[in-house]
Amino acid sequence: MIKVIAVFGTRPEAIKMVPVIHQLKTPCLTAGRKTRKFNVKVCVTAQHRQMLDQVLKIFRIKCDYDLDIMQKAQSLYQITTNGLLKLEEIFKKEKPDIVLVHGDTTTTLVAALAAFYEKIPVGHVEAGLRSFDKFNPFPEEINRRLADVLADLYFVPTRWSARNLKREGIPDKNIYITGNTVIDALLMALKAPYKDQNKQLKSLDARKKIILVTIHRRENWGAPLKNI
Repeated sequence: MIKVIAVFGTRPEAIKMVPVIHQLKTPCLTAGRKTRKFNVKVCVTAQHRQMLDQVLKIFRIKCDYDLDIMQKAQSLYQITTNGLLKLEEIFKKEKPDIVLVHGDTTTTLVAALAAFYEKIPVGHVEAGLRSFDKFNPFPEEINRRLADVLADLYFVPTRWSARNLKREGIPDKNIYITGNTVIDALLMALKAPYKDQNKQLKSLDARKKIILVTIHRRENWGAPLKNI
């Protein structure tokens, strides 16, 4: 059985990693019998606390490790050093076969780096995104570039992301175009019972096509948001 540790720390990461964790925990049908191929451990850094907990509660995700590193007015230095030191203990204890990280947060970077220090393979979900401006978004652009340097397997959302990695010398055999797992999370959420309490949503005409847009980066505040 392959031991996997999935590491994430923020709300966006959690939303997009939930379907991956769910799939890895689902038994496979082999020779007429259901068997588990993966031993999955969930580790959250809690780089975000309240927002992360919202997602964990909605999708009923049980964490095996909660590093709880969030501090008031925390800096990138604190997130990086606290996360790195605590992940060292966990990786040395668990000795996973692979560590899965997501996207471009500081948690993504430190988890990939900690795994590299322990010579553990890294799988990067939502790999290959690029703005080609190292300060925009900051620090995410560098986080995702460095995570891709450290990774061994690349699960990319689009062909464009795959092309970015190929231009950087990543072999085709290590790149898998999977689509964006946020769609899987949306479909999972729609299966759960819920009450429609939002007046704006109730006012929509269900006979027409509806476009869902999510915008969460602080760089989008102001004019960029109005343009979107």
